[in-house]
Amino acid sequence: MMIQAMFFLFILTGGGTTNPDFHDSQDSNIVSSWTTDFSSGDSGMFEPDYPELGMAPLPPEAIDPIQIRPEYFHRIHETAQGNNDKYITSRPVLDYRHLTWIFIEMRIYAILDVREADQMFVSYIWVYLRWDNEHIHWDPDQFCGQDHILIPTKNLWMPDLTIEEMTEQDKASPSPNLNIGYHGWVEFRNDQVVVSTCKMEVYRFPFDIQSCKISFKSIMHSDNELRLFYHTNDSELTEQSRQTIQTQYEWIFLNMTVHEKTVNHFGFNQTVIVYTITMKRRSVLYIANFLLPVLFFLCLDFASFLLSDTGGEKVGFKITVLLAVTVMQLILNDILPPSSDKIPLIAIYCIGIFTLMLLSLLETILVMYLIGKDQKSTDKTEDNQKLNDNPEDKLQFCFSGIKKCIHSASAEDTAKEDQSFPKEDSSSPQTEVSLVMEKVYEELVEIRKSKSLLSSRTEDEKSGYWTTVAEKINKLFMIFYTIAVIVFLSVLFTVWNIGGI
Repeated sequence: MMIQAMFFLFILTGGGTTNPDFHDSQDSNIVSSWTTDFSSGDSGMFEPDYPELGMAPLPPEAIDPIQIRPEYFHRIHETAQGNNDKYITSRPVLDYRHLTWIFIEMRIYAILDVREADQMFVSYIWVYLRWDNEHIHWDPDQFCGQDHILIPTKNLWMPDLTIEEMTEQDKASPSPNLNIGYHGWVEFRNDQVVVSTCKMEVYRFPFDIQSCKISFKSIMHSDNELRLFYHTNDSELTEQSRQTIQTQYEWIFLNMTVHEKTVNHFGFNQTVIVYTITMKRRSVLYIANFLLPVLFFLCLDFASFLLSDTGGEKVGFKITVLLAVTVMQLILNDILPPSSDKIPLIAIYCIGIFTLMLLSLLETILVMYLIGKDQKSTDKTEDNQKLNDNPEDKLQFCFSGIKKCIHSASAEDTAKEDQSFPKEDSSSPQTEVSLVMEKVYEELVEIRKSKSLLSSRTEDEKSGYWTTVAEKINKLFMIFYTIAVIVFLSVLFTVWNIGGI
């Protein structure tokens, strides 16, 4: 630890630059002792290992040919006494007119959540930063090949970068160390969970494609002091992100692009690096849990046309199916954001099916009304028919009177024969007539029953006027209903596939 602390002091003083005018015999002894301490250790402990993403060259403007001439002892005393605030609070440049270039690169490791109702995007990202500290430089050959070290982030200046869209600070602690190279480049890597705003386009939900942005910029520095640059190969960036991403929630990662823009905030220009993450929703679960059930309800409404129109079961069945679609609409209302510019296609899907089923219910009510009206007129006609309008009833009445007379005559003859002593095997003419008339009456009754049965069947087969009208309306509506459903679903699914109107 003592060796690393002394090495860090040496770095802050720019000890790698040799100048005989700033050294004396005491200085040489100090440097000799530090070199001896590092030489006694393992020279292969630290090997330079820079990531591929961090090796993009700096712009020509960022390369400063000025040779550093540090005030060796003065900086050692300042650092030893803790007076190193200028290395933490100010930009690491020898001249304030120098521009600080910040190389930035981002990788997305996980898509944690997408909240459509809140229009929020939750992601887990890794950020790599690199900049040049003009106060740091040393010769690795003088320190056993030591070409980089790790120091705490609190001991050096760091760029004040922020994410414009972020609404919640990451609760995890940032990376505690910086990687410093002998050439003065400082590297910082950090992972964080970003809760950011993202304007959702839910017009084609659940077949939608969303693009969420993560924009990096400085809080206080203008582009005359601090400027960001990035790696411009979008295809390589997409491929690397596709390989590193761990989880995607209900989304499929498509690509990630990056571009630069300049904004004017509060009176000065700033450089902003914008990463755009494009992803597609996995729609299978929404099809199985929402779209198909609503379509099944529509099929049940089609099946209800097979029910009889004379009872009330058909109306009750249609109302139940209509209420089920209403419940699905309430569920959809909790998913979609209320601030959408267009009515989503899935909402049009539910409203269209609801409207078709409502028209079907109204048509059923109309048909039942017409059939009921025809039934009432038929009942009134039957009540107005009198007994004398039917010849068969007259005939039955006539035979009933004859039968009564025959029975009374037979009763009188039987009483007379009882008073006298009748002879065996004797019969009267009145009794024979009575038997014949009873047989004729029974045959007429049977004929009447058969005729009434045939007439009732004929009346059942012959419908009334309003019943005929109701049947025609029902047939025409079924044709219209089928065509309307086919056209509506075809147009809707076509628009769903090809995109918005």
